[in-house]
Amino acid sequence: MSVFRPHAVPRRLLPIAALLAVSALAACAPTAANLSGAASGAPLPTPGYDWHLNADADEASLTYGVAETDDAPMDLSCRPGSGALQILLTVAQGHPKAVSLESGGDTETYPAQAEPSALHEGLDLTAQARATDPVFLRFRRLGWLAPYGADYRTPFVAQPGSEKQIDRFFALCGQG
Repeated sequence: MSVFRPHAVPRRLLPIAALLAVSALAACAPTAANLSGAASGAPLPTPGYDWHLNADADEASLTYGVAETDDAPMDLSCRPGSGALQILLTVAQGHPKAVSLESGGDTETYPAQAEPSALHEGLDLTAQARATDPVFLRFRRLGWLAPYGADYRTPFVAQPGSEKQIDRFFALCGQG
């Protein structure tokens, strides 16, 4: 005579029961997309920081930082129509003398000149680039650019609605 055990699973069904339990748990687990709030996996904007466009007949600049302050770790500038960019990036002492940038998987490294920063602890790196380099084409489409090194990657992300400033900057510089 067999005894009814409501929570017992017959031995031959144990592998199937285990698979069903794992599947049920996996369906409830959070994913990277819903944890970040961005289905695309793009980095999220930093509160208070944004890309700011300043332009006149002689120069256009796109600065990432806090508006109306000296807190601006990166600046891109150009003479309108030239297609040539100057990159200014503030970094910590001991940083390699190069500017490495990434946007959406496209990367580029530019040799740089370094000098002590007049406004911050660390160094100001300056480098030359072309507005048509793949990393800048991707930045224009995605709205974020990340300086990176051996032990860091810091995405500079446009706040919602300010991506048009990035687009306008590259149009002014000659990216079309």
